[in-house]
Amino acid sequence: MGNCCGTQSGSDNFQGEGRTLAPAPANAPPQTDGARTAAAPKISGPKGGRTLGRNSQAPEGSAGPKEAAARAAEERLKASQGKGKLGRQLDAQKSQTQSDMLAQSARDNVAARDADASAQARNWN
Repeated sequence: MGNCCGTQSGSDNFQGEGRTLAPAPANAPPQTDGARTAAAPKISGPKGGRTLGRNSQAPEGSAGPKEAAARAAEERLKASQGKGKLGRQLDAQKSQTQSDMLAQSARDNVAARDADASAQARNWN
């Protein structure tokens, strides 16, 4: 299969000198143990960049992370208070542990079996 949009190259693949898998080229000068490489340039403060963890839309004198977390917790509390009956039921269901959930489903199953048994007893002639 070939490339439908490309040109046909023929047998000119892998032209050139190529490289071997030897650890170092034969004509490379040996390094001495005392030789040091040039140090990387020292990076100074950000120039036009943005510091991580800081909100760029907030004013410079804004609160720290603790105050932001407290503010977010207060907003979540306010949002959960105005949910009504269904919202409270949903929150109660979310807060159930697995054992509580299993116990509730067992109680529901027992009640359903009791209701079926009583209906069957009433209908028996």
